[in-house]
Amino acid sequence: MRAVIQRVSNASVEIEGRLTAKIGPGLLIYLGITKADSDNDAEFIADKMVNLRIFSDENGKMNRSIQEIGGQILLISNFTLYGDCRKGRRPGFDNAAQPALAEKLYEKTGHFIVEKGIKLQKGIFGANMQVSSINDGPVTFILDSCRLF
Repeated sequence: MRAVIQRVSNASVEIEGRLTAKIGPGLLIYLGITKADSDNDAEFIADKMVNLRIFSDENGKMNRSIQEIGGQILLISNFTLYGDCRKGRRPGFDNAAQPALAEKLYEKTGHFIVEKGIKLQKGIFGANMQVSSINDGPVTFILDSCRLF
């Protein structure tokens, strides 16, 4: 499982011109799921997202988690995080999970986030979404449940 995490002032999702989700200060998270992922990966990555200390404390140092600031998360499914661009000119998606598994683990990740007391908004799995955000910092991190980086 792979996540691109952006600290945002606000973020929103529109689908077919209709606002479907919106958050204030918090995290915009793009989540990609691979064939080999399981509930354990969902739990690991949700825990990491919620406890990552990437918000400023009173001294301006990144020392607070989303839990500590009372922020929100906007979770967006994004299979292109497993796009392989090493060969040719068109990405390959052989490592991305099939939709049924990906949706199950996307929902499971959201469940684990909510269990930790975080207010969660989500995009709609598999939909063509227009995502808007104001990146705060900018602060952007990449997580991988295989601990590749």
